[in-house]
Amino acid sequence: MDYTRLFRPGILATRPYSPGKPIGEVQRELGLDSVIKLASNENPEGPLPSVVAAVREAAAELNRYPDAACHDLGLALGADLGRDPSWLLFGNGCNEIIDMFIRALVSPGENVVFGHPSFIVYPLTCAVHFECGRPVPLRDDRHDLPAMARAVDGKTKLVIVCNPNNPTGTYNTADEFRAFLRDVPSDVIVLVDEAYVEFVTAPDYPRTLELLDAHPNLVINRTFSKIHSLAGLRVGYAVAHPGLIAELHKTREPFNVNALAQVAAIAALREKTETAARAARNRAQLEQLAAGLAALGLEVTPSQANFLLVRVPGNATIVTRELLSRGVIVRPMNAFGLGEGAIRISVGLPAENRRCLEALKEILA
Repeated sequence: MDYTRLFRPGILATRPYSPGKPIGEVQRELGLDSVIKLASNENPEGPLPSVVAAVREAAAELNRYPDAACHDLGLALGADLGRDPSWLLFGNGCNEIIDMFIRALVSPGENVVFGHPSFIVYPLTCAVHFECGRPVPLRDDRHDLPAMARAVDGKTKLVIVCNPNNPTGTYNTADEFRAFLRDVPSDVIVLVDEAYVEFVTAPDYPRTLELLDAHPNLVINRTFSKIHSLAGLRVGYAVAHPGLIAELHKTREPFNVNALAQVAAIAALREKTETAARAARNRAQLEQLAAGLAALGLEVTPSQANFLLVRVPGNATIVTRELLSRGVIVRPMNAFGLGEGAIRISVGLPAENRRCLEALKEILA
C-alpha cells in the first residue's frame, strides 16, 4: 500500500526533527568510553537535590493521572511571576505550546511570520500545518523586527520572535521590541519565545511581563528545560491574557504535563538562590569559552543564552564529525539554514569546555 497518498503535501515534504545525538548512542557507535554533549543547549548541571527528592516522592503515585489543570504549579508560578494562574498555560515543553497556538489560530490560506534562521520547530510545525510559514531573514544574526512587521498582512494570525534567538544567541532590545509591538496590528498574536531568558544579562533586554497589560495580543513563552535542568521532563508555559488562555485550553491535550514534571517544576521554583548562581556560572563559562574559541581564530557571535554560534573555516559538518570522533558532540547549523560553516556549541562544565577547545585546536591544526 502506498501510504504517501494519504498524507497532506506539507507533511510529505517535511523532514522529521533531528535532535542532537545522545551520549549513549555515540558511545555505542564509536566505541568511546567518554563522551560529552554540547549540542542541545541543556544545562550541564543536573537537577537540584530538592527537585530529585520531590520527583522520587511523587513516583509512588504514578498509578494516578496527573492534575490536568496543573493547579498547584499554576499557583506557584503565578506567585513567582506576579500573575493570577488564569494567565498561564502549561505544555509538554515550549514545543507543544507553539504547536497549540498554530493549530488553534491558523486556517488554510493564513500564515505565521517568524525570523529565519531561528528555532527549527517554527518552520517544521508550520510546514505540516497548511504550509503556513512565512520566514523573514535575520539581519546581522538578529531578528529584523521592522521587516517582520512589514511581512504581516491580512492573513497573518501569529508572529513568533525568539528572544534571545536560537541558534544565534542574539537578542532584540526593549526599544526595538516596543516599536515592533506598535507596528504589528492588535489582532495579530505576537508570541515571544523566551526559553533562554534566565541567562540574559543585557540591561536593555525587554521586560515583556510588564508589557502584557498594554498589549493583549502579546504571549510570553518560557520553559523549565534550560536554567532549571528539567529538559527530560518537558515543562513549558505561556503567559498571556486570560481570555486568550481560556480559548487555547480547548486545543490542549488532556494530562499534557505529567505528574513528575509538575512536582519537579514546583520544587525548582523554590530554589531561586541556586538558580541565580547557575545563571552566573553559565555566563562566566560562556565568556571563557568564547575567548578560547576566538583565540583559535574562530568567529564567535556574542550570546545572551547558554550556547555560542561559531563559524569555522570550511565545512562545519566535517568539523562536527571530527569532534564526534573525539567524544565531543556539537550541532552543525546547516539544517537551521546557517550554511555549511556554522556550528552551535552549548556551554558545558569547565572541564567539558576545555576538552572541546582542545579538540578543536587539534582539528584546526
